[in-house]
Amino acid sequence: MPDKHLSSQFDAELTSVSSRVMEMGGLVESQIRDAVFSLSQFNGEIASRVFETEVRVNAMEVEIDRELSSIISRRQPTASDLRLLIAISKTTANLERAGDEASKIARVVRSVIEAGLARSLPSSELRVAADMASKLLHKALDAFARLDTEAAVSILKEDDLIDREFDGFVRKLVTYMMEDPRTISSCLELLFLAKALERIGDHAKNIAEVIIYVVKGTDVRHTSMAEIESAIK
Repeated sequence: MPDKHLSSQFDAELTSVSSRVMEMGGLVESQIRDAVFSLSQFNGEIASRVFETEVRVNAMEVEIDRELSSIISRRQPTASDLRLLIAISKTTANLERAGDEASKIARVVRSVIEAGLARSLPSSELRVAADMASKLLHKALDAFARLDTEAAVSILKEDDLIDREFDGFVRKLVTYMMEDPRTISSCLELLFLAKALERIGDHAKNIAEVIIYVVKGTDVRHTSMAEIESAIK
């Protein structure tokens, strides 16, 4: 009976900390939405909101890490439970870094507005990549909540699409700069923004890899897609 009581307490703690991760993920998603909107509209007020949310995201990361440390020290979890706790820690770290990328976008937007160059950047070029990155992070959070390995593999494949979109965008920017050197400054700003969006996709990919690690106990980082698909069978 006491063992069952301790087990139920542990399950409740895991549920609580997992809910906190989802809450943190929701905040990061709002950061990304605001960052992308501030870019499309060159809206300084919305950009500032991204920084306000960043403070909350950073605080949540610290709180969740503290809670994880407490659970590990008190419960001495088994291998599978320990994998989940490690995965939660890695997921919160990736969420915090995705939020950092959103803040980078907002910072550039504010800088461009202050410099009076708001309409010199063809930001519409970035909308496809922004939409893909935002949706990918949402899918990663949903897959993490369900520990869905098939969805995780799908996310890994979609990240490749974002990478290709980024590569194509870079080639386009290089062409612009070669044809008209006056566009170099604007193109460099766009390149910085595109890289931030690509990194958000990378963090979604990292979360997908964590899901596979939790469920299958296999580290699929730096492995081929064929090996990953074999690992989840």
